[in-house]
Amino acid sequence: ENGSGTARQIVGECRLSMLMFAHLASAAFIASRSALLPTPATHPSAAATAGTRACVATAPRRGGEAVMAGMPLPAGSLVALATPMTSTGEVDIATLRELLRWHKAEGTDGVVILGTTGEASTLTSAEKEEVMAATREEVGGEMAILVGTGTISTEATIAATKQAKLFGADAALVVTPYYVKPSQAGLVAHFTRIADAVELPIVLYNVPGRTGVDMSVETTVALSRHPRICGLKDATGDNTRAAPMRAVCGDDFRLYSGEDAAAREYVLQGGDGVISVTANVAPAAVAAVMASGRAGDAAAALAADGPLMALHRDLFCEANPIPVKWALHKMGRMGEGIRSPLSPLGVAFQPRVAGALQQAGCIASEE
Repeated sequence: ENGSGTARQIVGECRLSMLMFAHLASAAFIASRSALLPTPATHPSAAATAGTRACVATAPRRGGEAVMAGMPLPAGSLVALATPMTSTGEVDIATLRELLRWHKAEGTDGVVILGTTGEASTLTSAEKEEVMAATREEVGGEMAILVGTGTISTEATIAATKQAKLFGADAALVVTPYYVKPSQAGLVAHFTRIADAVELPIVLYNVPGRTGVDMSVETTVALSRHPRICGLKDATGDNTRAAPMRAVCGDDFRLYSGEDAAAREYVLQGGDGVISVTANVAPAAVAAVMASGRAGDAAAALAADGPLMALHRDLFCEANPIPVKWALHKMGRMGEGIRSPLSPLGVAFQPRVAGALQQAGCIASEE
């Protein structure tokens, strides 16, 4: 069948179900708050907050009936999924479905779509809807689905997060506003407004290298008190933050590394897992690293991670997702398409990425 056509049909059915959804969907969520969150010193214990975090979402399915998406945020390996495109730059929904099925078979614990790796900023609204609909149909209820919804604007982020909920997301990944460099108080107000406005679990995303602002540990702790703010993707590369945040935020607040090269140690220091670029090409191997790390087996985690170290480095030899999309094309997993202003991987870097793929066992060695 034609994957793009099927996705459009799903999108249409989702749109038709939205009015019914507004009447049928119901869940017990905390009332909206107008003030900032309490100061970190008043943080309740993990035992006191256990079971109160509103980390399930209500979502529509085909046919119009409302159902609980309800997949909890997983520990382990979550792939920051690249969006397949044809050589002419069109989103390839059929290949997206194949990738999702592959990740499910390989043991990936969750999928993050429409993030930086997914080139979300270059996709149209209709294309985003197709990606969300196809993902929900392929792995909904079997793998947790996180949708990147963060923008520079609080109101635009709220709108995008509401849309993600309507298309069946289990959670939203919301990056700190980029370029404008808000203060820490501004970050608290921004994320609180989003969490108050949308009945969907929120995972904070701190990536100062791309946004120009670093969300402090204190700000993260303050935001963790909100029942719908359920986790953090930490792409600072500072693994010393994991243990203090685990001690204060409690075990029900998910801590994900956003740095593949640092993820093993992050988990050994108390993190829950990784939102991984490397998992695009080596899903089973990344899942094995995370499983050993979460079990506290440092030696086994290192043994599993060793063959991946070149990938962790070389998949960032040019701006993400340029190298990983070339790698997936090299593996025969997707076409060569990538959207402007990004361009295909430079010829000088191609042997380097190919060598990393060979070292990880993703492709055969070239004689």
